[in-house]
Amino acid sequence: MELQLSTPALLFSAITLLMLAFTNRFLAIASLIRGLHKKFVENPDEEMIVEQIHNLRKRLSLIKNMQLFGVFSFLLCVVCMYLLFHGFTAAANWVFVGSMASLLIALGLSLFEIQISTRALNLELADMEEIFKKRSGSLDFLFKKENKKNE
Repeated sequence: MELQLSTPALLFSAITLLMLAFTNRFLAIASLIRGLHKKFVENPDEEMIVEQIHNLRKRLSLIKNMQLFGVFSFLLCVVCMYLLFHGFTAAANWVFVGSMASLLIALGLSLFEIQISTRALNLELADMEEIFKKRSGSLDFLFKKENKKNE
């Protein structure tokens, strides 16, 4: 199969959309970090804030690497198109493979970051579940796990 100029050009829109998603994640993390910083300054002894800070540091590093590999993939697509335009098809094929590999790494890092993000949300849910267990309401009979087991 011969690589055509339109093949790496098609990746431009996909890579651009992924970079936009990665940037949105970065901005959301930055906002969370600023909010947690305010909470930490007010109450530095709260253990959950410290756990969230460690979690956000990992996620921030992953997002940085996701963006790095996304940009590298984009750059290799441009180089591939340049090589195809000048007739160096063998070199262009290898550069295109490198571009796809870089994109695959970025997507893998994204998947890993989503897993860490889910763990962070579970920390928040666990904190709220403790509060929910302590209070009682008029509809608790519908939502308590003990009553559902008896049905």
